[in-house]
Amino acid sequence: MARALLVVDVQPTFCEGGALAVEGGNAVAEAIARYAAANRGAYDLVVTTQDWHVDPGAHFSDHPDFVDTWPPHGVAGTAEAELHPALADLAPDASVKKGAYAAAYSGFEGVDPAGRDLEEILRSADVTDVDVVGIAESHCVRATALDAHAAGLRTRVLTDLTVPVTPGLGAAARQELAAAGVELLPSTAA
Repeated sequence: MARALLVVDVQPTFCEGGALAVEGGNAVAEAIARYAAANRGAYDLVVTTQDWHVDPGAHFSDHPDFVDTWPPHGVAGTAEAELHPALADLAPDASVKKGAYAAAYSGFEGVDPAGRDLEEILRSADVTDVDVVGIAESHCVRATALDAHAAGLRTRVLTDLTVPVTPGLGAAARQELAAAGVELLPSTAA
């Protein structure tokens, strides 16, 4: 058994002060950094994902509906699209960037600099189990966890190391994840 920690979209663009800020984003970034530092030995692989939009078409809108269209965020090459400063010492084993020319919510839609997608990265390391953390629980964390589970990986979301866009969307995401067979637990129980 090999376990990976998937750190999803912990970027300034999704934290307070960012273009698509989620309340509690900075605190979650700091909590993930502390957890990863304290538990690095429990993981065979640590992988980060980032929204890295070049020209995602209709995903960006000047009049967003906040369902299918959004204000510009995670723009490739900007400071807001980089990993959150709290993760400066994370030293991930792999990093995937997603959404260059399309909306991409799941980390499984991203590729590393060598062009490997997330599933290929995990399979090459014989990963069987993943813990998913990051921003936002209701969107990219949910999509990544569902795709990990669909790929046959034993999948857990560490509920205190993620934050939803709204409480209602968070509750709906947790219900969908649990119904799919994704385990939800606090990091202290991991």
